[in-house]
Amino acid sequence: MKSIFARFIMTIIVILIVVILSIFGILIYQEITNGNAIEKVEDFVSKYETLFNDMEDANKITTPEIIESTNDDILNQIPSTPTKQNSMNIGYTINNKYFYEQLDNNSKIIYQALEQNREQMKTGTAQIDLGTSFSDLLSTEGGDKLLGEYYQSAVETYLYDNPDVFYISANKLYLNIETTTSFARKTYKVFINSGSQPNYFSDEYTSEEEVRQAIKQVEQKKDEILSHKTGNIYDDIKMIHDYLVNNIEYDTTVSEDNIYNIYGALINNRCVCEGYAESFKYLLDGLQIPCVLVMGQGTNSQGVTETHEWNYVQLDGNWYAVDVTWDDPVIIGNGYITNSTKYKYFLSGEKQISQDHVPITHFTENGREYIYPTLNYRDYR
Repeated sequence: MKSIFARFIMTIIVILIVVILSIFGILIYQEITNGNAIEKVEDFVSKYETLFNDMEDANKITTPEIIESTNDDILNQIPSTPTKQNSMNIGYTINNKYFYEQLDNNSKIIYQALEQNREQMKTGTAQIDLGTSFSDLLSTEGGDKLLGEYYQSAVETYLYDNPDVFYISANKLYLNIETTTSFARKTYKVFINSGSQPNYFSDEYTSEEEVRQAIKQVEQKKDEILSHKTGNIYDDIKMIHDYLVNNIEYDTTVSEDNIYNIYGALINNRCVCEGYAESFKYLLDGLQIPCVLVMGQGTNSQGVTETHEWNYVQLDGNWYAVDVTWDDPVIIGNGYITNSTKYKYFLSGEKQISQDHVPITHFTENGREYIYPTLNYRDYR
C-alpha cells in the first residue's frame, strides 16, 4: 500500500515539474521573442510639430515703434532722463529659473535632465536618458498622453528660462519610449534624441564646431559688456538696456539668420524683439539680477497689435517691465532717439505698460499656464 502511495506521489511531483518547466519554457520563449532580445522602441512624441511650430510662428513678431523725423524735429524736443535712486547691491538672489519653479515634479525631471546634459547637447546628437522614471506613469491608462504634456511643459520652459541654448531647435527633439516585457511585466525606458534628424540644432547650425564657436563668441561678448558693471543694480540694468538700444538694429526683413536669438542680437547686432528680450535676460542673468521673459501682444504706435516679447526685472524688491525693442524704434529719416523715447519702457510699472502690452500666460497653444511676477503699479523713480 505504501509503495502504491509513494508511486502516486512521485507521479504527481513529476507531472508538476513537467508543467512548471513547460510554463517556464513558454515564458522564456515570450521573453526572447517580445522582450530583451527584440527591444521595442516607440517614437512617442516624434516631433510635437504642432506645439513647436506654434513656438516658431510666435517668432513672427511685431515691429518696434516707427518714428518719422529729422534732426531738426528731434533737436526741438527737450530730452528727459529717468530719475534714479541710490540702489546698491543689497544681496538679491538669482531667479533666472523662474518658470522652472512652476513645473510639476514630472516636468522637472525632464527639465533637469536637459540641464544636466547641457554640455553633451552641444554635439547636437547626444541622447538624454531619462531611465525608468516614468514606468509607473506609462503603465496606467492615458499615461503616454500625460507624459507628452509633461515633456511639452519641460522643453518650452527650459528654452524660455535659458536663452543661452539658442542653438537648440525644439521641433527637432524626439521623445522615445522603449518597452521591455519581462515575465508578463512591462518596463518603460524614456529618452530624448534627434530621432531620424542628423541633429537637433536650429537651422543656422550644422555641426558641433559651429555651435561651440557661436557660443564662444556670445560668451566673449557677454564678458566684454559685463566688464562695465558697477555693482549698483539700477545702473547695471540701465547699462545693459543702453548697450542693446545703442548697438542693435531692428531687423525689418525677417529674413536674416539668428534674428530671434541672442547670437543675432549680440554678434550680428541685428534681430527682432525676441533677440532684444532674450539678450536682456541673458546679460542680467550674468549679473544675477532676477529677470524673466514675457510673451504677449503689443499695440504699436500705428495701432497694430501683434505678438511681442519683453521683460520683467526685479529692483529694490519690486518688479518692473522693460521693453528694449520699443525703446529702440526704427527712425525714418535723419535723427536720433531722444531720452524720452529711449526710456519710455524702461522700468515701467503696471499702470504704464498695460496701456499697450498684454501678457499671454501660455507660450504655445494648449501649453501650460504660467504666472508672471506681479508688477509694481507705478514706474520706478
